[in-house]
Amino acid sequence: VQLVESGGGLVQPGGSLNLSCVTSGFTFSTARLSWVRQAPGKGLEWVSTISTGGTITYYADSVKGRFAISRDNAKSTLYLQMNSLRPDDTAVYYCATDSKGSQKGQGTQVTVSF
Repeated sequence: VQLVESGGGLVQPGGSLNLSCVTSGFTFSTARLSWVRQAPGKGLEWVSTISTGGTITYYADSVKGRFAISRDNAKSTLYLQMNSLRPDDTAVYYCATDSKGSQKGQGTQVTVSF
């Protein structure tokens, strides 16, 4: 299983980023997938989960209404559109094959700061 995240960076508060996760080594279209994050000095935090078909999504209260998870089963790629970013969104973001992040990629750094 390979999960490769990209799209992170430095953004000002109120800005947006779109993360991508290209996957291989498993049947993407039958996998429920998640985004998790880890802020400096803290543990892994679940952010969002999407159903296999992409029609059902779940969000942590802290990101609800600001983030949107989606997937392209033809490209085996998972996305996370992040809007209205806040400093407390600063973290390494991982795509994962479960909501606990037990199998995840190398992560992409998101820093929200002036």
